[in-house]
Amino acid sequence: MRIALLAHLRHPIAPPFAGGLEAYCWHLADGLTARGHEVVLFASGDSDPRFTLDAMIPVHHERSFPGLEHRGDPGLKAHVDAGYAAACDRIAAGGFDIVHNNSLSRLPLERRRTEIVPTVTSLHAPPYDALRWFVHDSPSPGHRITATSAAHLRAWWPDGAPPEACVLHNGIDPEAWPCREDGNGSGVWSGRIARVKGAHHAIAAARRAGLPLTLFGPIEEPDHWRDDIVPLLGGTIRYGGHLAGPALAAEMARASVFLFTPCWDEPFGLAAIEAMACGLPVAGFDRGAAAEVVGEAGCLVPSGDEAALAGAIPEALAIPRGIPRERVLRLFTRDRWLDRCEALYAQLSPSPAPRAEP
Repeated sequence: MRIALLAHLRHPIAPPFAGGLEAYCWHLADGLTARGHEVVLFASGDSDPRFTLDAMIPVHHERSFPGLEHRGDPGLKAHVDAGYAAACDRIAAGGFDIVHNNSLSRLPLERRRTEIVPTVTSLHAPPYDALRWFVHDSPSPGHRITATSAAHLRAWWPDGAPPEACVLHNGIDPEAWPCREDGNGSGVWSGRIARVKGAHHAIAAARRAGLPLTLFGPIEEPDHWRDDIVPLLGGTIRYGGHLAGPALAAEMARASVFLFTPCWDEPFGLAAIEAMACGLPVAGFDRGAAAEVVGEAGCLVPSGDEAALAGAIPEALAIPRGIPRERVLRLFTRDRWLDRCEALYAQLSPSPAPRAEP
């Protein structure tokens, strides 16, 4: 198949990943290419050059419009909309069999576009006003919508999802996240350092429990980092930087427990399954999709309750490392995820579109 993979533009689609959405798009491009598909990645121009790249904007917009995401800035909105509109026009004329839309933009959802090229839209955020109506209006014979968890699907459609919408769990390559027999007794936390990710709660709980803790991830909100995180660092609590996959996997595998602290309705929680693949049980907040993802591999407590989280740490540490690893192998592998993607594509485009003669 010739596949147009439409990405979000806030960050480059390149390692080390800014977050789960960037990792999702990169691994989707990599996995589909490895399976023999012709993939064109529509993303910012500073994304990974190993892919066939169609640059919607020259550089990711966090560089050109720093700190303006979610601020309603008209300049940023016009910049991003222009990039997506032109890309959608190129896709319509490009002989693609399928579009896999991960953009969080309303423009690829328009029926005049999904009627030209069949589209799978994967939602990566909880419902919000700027997109909700367009998503709800978009189901059609040429358009399928996926949510990353059953909890995420219910959030978008509390009264029941349409038949064109389904759950598509994220997946990882377990070989990239190797498991060791024993940990060193420490904890890890990984994710974007932003208030909604709750690293400050993880630090507070670790101190209560006497657990050495290392934080990993990009600093997305400098004021939160400065005001809420830096004053809490020191002693057995440290920041390990923003690491690429192999280095992060090695750090994860040495630890004994993963702290997962979403302060929003986390649609999935990719960092949790990365840690689980390394054999780490999870102590975390029961919010969003956490229970669905973690299952028997951890101990979850009400969101924001630092004392309860501290109490959950020894309970999680008692879970054998084989349990989280086995849960990932059973439910959240990259091959399982890519199989589901290909099945969705085949529903919409059962045979490749004919190519125009040169």
